[in-house]
Formats: sequence, structure tokens, C-alpha cells
Amino acid sequence: MTISFLQIIEILGTFSFAVSGATFAMEKKLDPFGVLIISFVTAIGGGTLRDGMIGNLPVGWLRDATATTVIFSAAILTMLFDPYFRKLSKTLFLFDALGLGLFTIVGLEKALELNLSMGVCIALGTITASFGGVIRDVLLNHVPLVFRKEIYALASVAGGFLYFLLRQTNLSSDLSTIICILFIFLIRLVAVRYKISLPPFYNRDK
Repeated sequence: MTISFLQIIEILGTFSFAVSGATFAMEKKLDPFGVLIISFVTAIGGGTLRDGMIGNLPVGWLRDATATTVIFSAAILTMLFDPYFRKLSKTLFLFDALGLGLFTIVGLEKALELNLSMGVCIALGTITASFGGVIRDVLLNHVPLVFRKEIYALASVAGGFLYFLLRQTNLSSDLSTIICILFIFLIRLVAVRYKISLPPFYNRDK
């Protein structure tokens, strides 16, 4: 059975977000079952919401066991090698940023298959990439990252616009996809490294 480039991206994104979710859960000192659940919802939350919105039912992970296998493998590996992950202080952030880029493209491609408009495609790409993290943060009693001042969902939106721009060029589809993933990843890196954020619209001291 041949695996398409989009399927490879989806597997990598699933693995990245599953590791991210597991690491967040272990920071909260959850038991192994809790780690598996948080890893699972982080990896499939956005895609499940997207599939429900476009009527792609049953949702993807119910029809294909690959996602579930990848998630549980990633969670177990993260728990087993937690001491090594902790030595890499930026591991959590890097996996989360990579998952953001990968899943943005997955959401865009799923929407394009239905010939939806550019704005809707970008919105679905952003939902796919962001809402697993929203569910994770709510379950762990955090204010979701996407609702804070950090540039997160905006990186997905920018990557979505770039994706449509590159579709108008002579670049191959696979190359355009890789460029957009790296673009989103780099936006997150630069934003966090240089503390770039959206301006507040209220006085925090009041």
C-alpha cells in the first residue's frame, strides 16, 4: 500500500502533537492513563472538529487505526524516555510548533478536496492545527495558548495565505507544502525567541 505525501505529513503531525500533549500531561504529574488521554486529544482534537464541520463522518481516526497507533506509540515513548526529553528544554515547544505547521497543511488539503473557498480552507487549517491544543489546555486547567497574546493561530493563518500564493506559481505541490510548514514553524520560533506578540487592547492594570 502506497502512502501519499499528505498521509506522511498527517502521521508526522499526529506524532508531534501526541508528544507535545504527553509532555504537558507529565508536567502536571498525571498518571499514565491521563498522559495517554491528553496525548490523544491533543493529536486528534482539531481534526475531529474539522471532520465534524465538513461532514466527513465517521471522523478520520475512527476509520483508520494509523492515527491511534501513532498516538499511543508516541505517548508511551515519551513516558519511557521522559528523563531524556527533560534534558532537551526546547523539546516541547519544538514538537508543538512542528505539529502546528504540519496540521495546518492537512486541514487546508482536506478543505481543498471539497473545493471550499480560500477563507474557509484557511479557517479549517487553523482549526485543525490549533483546537487540539485548546482542548488539552482546558483539560489541564490552562488558559489556551491560542487565546493568549502569543502568535499561534496567526502563524497558521499566515501559512495558509502563503500556501495559496505558492499554488499560483510553478513550484511543485510537495515543495510548496514543505515551504509552508517551515514558514509556520519559523514564525513560532521567531515570535517566541523575540517575544513578538499581538498588542493588548485593554489596560491590564485596571
